[in-house]
Amino acid sequence: MRAIKKKLLFILPILFLTVSSFAAVDTVATFSKVMNKEIKAVVITPKSYSSAKEYPVVFLLHGHSGNYATWVKIAPHIESLADQYEMILVTPDGNFDSWYWDSPVDPSSQYETYIADELINYIDENYSTKKTRESRAITGLSMGGHGALYLAIRNQDIFGVAGSMSGGVDIAPFPESWNMKKYLGSRAEFPERWEEYSVLGQLHLLNRNNLPLVIHCGTGDFFYQVNLKLHEELTYLKIPHSFTANPGEHNWDYWRDAVQYQLLYFHNYFEKDED
Repeated sequence: MRAIKKKLLFILPILFLTVSSFAAVDTVATFSKVMNKEIKAVVITPKSYSSAKEYPVVFLLHGHSGNYATWVKIAPHIESLADQYEMILVTPDGNFDSWYWDSPVDPSSQYETYIADELINYIDENYSTKKTRESRAITGLSMGGHGALYLAIRNQDIFGVAGSMSGGVDIAPFPESWNMKKYLGSRAEFPERWEEYSVLGQLHLLNRNNLPLVIHCGTGDFFYQVNLKLHEELTYLKIPHSFTANPGEHNWDYWRDAVQYQLLYFHNYFEKDED
């Protein structure tokens, strides 16, 4: 069992002066000024962690009804992957249904600003990270897959590479699902907003070769058709990306497997950037 340490934003971070003999799983609590509340995240550091070295960072977003601890509880093998690839993994809390938007309706749900600004600044200030977009990745599953691509496309100065696993990348077909209208208003009343706040509605911001994308979705997934549509749109726009459609459904059996390929993709990207 890995040691679990809790840190608060106002507590000075512990300095790792020597290489740890085991990887650490930290639970950190940060205060979001934009939402005026405390939000937790899990931070996994590799066993090689040392303050004398800087590490790339991958943000892993949970799905609908999940929380900051879901990844490490249900897919604990990500800890060994952090060791293997010598990267820091961060699994933030995105509330159970925020979709990682800065909601135009609910000022208490501003998760784009929290993750792309407040949380990243905290991680960079308290951990020995490589503080460049080329050393920062983001991915997630389901709602988190949507969130990862949405945030990365809109914040290409922050993230250098992004992924999605079974992501809800087009929200238009699901106007009554997952409480989305709580944060956007109804689709009938705000059709343009529903287009804008979808991954597919952000593709015009992409420049060729600026943001590598890796996308996984099972062919038995209820999000398969919207992921296929995303792949076709990216292909039409000549945006380089990796798209894998393999047998699988919307479940943890698929995501536990897919995350291994995504982290390998990010590792290869980080290594290539160092060459």
